[in-house]
Amino acid sequence: MCNNVLVTSRRILVASLFMYSCYHPSRYSSALALGDPSLTVEEVTPRVYPSGSLFPVEERIVQLFEKNTYSVVNIFDVTLRPQLNVTGVVEIPEGNGSGVVWDGQGHIVTNYHVIGNSLSKNPSPGQVVARVNILASEGVQKSFEGKLIGADRAKDLAVLKVEATEDLLRPIKVGQSSSLKVGQQCLAIGNPFGFDHTLTVGVISGLNRDIFSQVGVTIGGGVQTDAAINPGNSGGPLLDSKGNLIGVNTAIFTQTGTSAGVGFAIPSSTVSKIVPQLIQFGKVVRAGLNVDIAPDLVANQLNVRNGALVLLVPGNSLAAKAGLLPTTRGFAGNIVLGDIIVAVDNKSVKSKAELYKIWDDYNVGDKVVLKILRGNENVEIPIVLEEKNS
Repeated sequence: MCNNVLVTSRRILVASLFMYSCYHPSRYSSALALGDPSLTVEEVTPRVYPSGSLFPVEERIVQLFEKNTYSVVNIFDVTLRPQLNVTGVVEIPEGNGSGVVWDGQGHIVTNYHVIGNSLSKNPSPGQVVARVNILASEGVQKSFEGKLIGADRAKDLAVLKVEATEDLLRPIKVGQSSSLKVGQQCLAIGNPFGFDHTLTVGVISGLNRDIFSQVGVTIGGGVQTDAAINPGNSGGPLLDSKGNLIGVNTAIFTQTGTSAGVGFAIPSSTVSKIVPQLIQFGKVVRAGLNVDIAPDLVANQLNVRNGALVLLVPGNSLAAKAGLLPTTRGFAGNIVLGDIIVAVDNKSVKSKAELYKIWDDYNVGDKVVLKILRGNENVEIPIVLEEKNS
């Protein structure tokens, strides 16, 4: 009953206003106005205060961003294109990320997984695998073909080359990740979700983390940060408070696909070791032993809980010449365990993964002493490291 009365009252009011407007149009507009004619626009306009100078810490961050933006590029995998979904929103494919200008010769460093779709087709060196957009001084992004120089899946790094003029190429300054401390400030620059260059600021929240890369490999020595790192930041720089490169952003720990406060970067010490090799050889020359090491699961099934179990030793390898023994089968078909590497130069080895991490600290031709568990005996074997086959 009340609702019917209310609806009827509204209809009468509207009809009355319509009839009134026919004879008094100017008064009708006034009747519908909700403003206060006793006030002027000037009276209700708030005073605008000047922003003034930035605080020193803010000014420093702004300057770092403005300076390093020109060293950060946008990268698009040529085999993937942004597409419109049913709602008309542009979907940015996984092959969209960032990179850094490495030198004045046009070398660009990014993540392997940013151009992973192109790399899965086994392109030859010099083949175009990406589009690289570089920010010019006038604020316009210029597009170039990114030709493959080399890629390393094990460290999730790749090097491209663009034919750009020297005035566009502003190399990033590389810092020392070995001196990082938890708690120090860091900045991440990238191109998340296809937007223009963006900046996030945080602190180093952890060191020597294992990074589980998007290409399915584990990278040791990772830098952990709470600076927001989103998919488009991949391949972009993580900078210290002086603007030096301390890592290449590579992954986020999340269940939603967006930043959850835990991001990871490949340390600059690793980048500085891998990138020059990719530029010179097109691949990474890794030191180690050309032997087959049992996967940890297989080693556990054979009751090897500590160390790296040697499965196969090629006859022409330096390991064979040094006397390293493989795993074999006895006359009765039983498995005879080979040598178990438990240390390299007094560095403890608990698993295959730890052994591979240790090799990162050495070069081809280095001499090391392996501590071996052979049956119930501890044996030391001096050996020269050779180039590991991929």
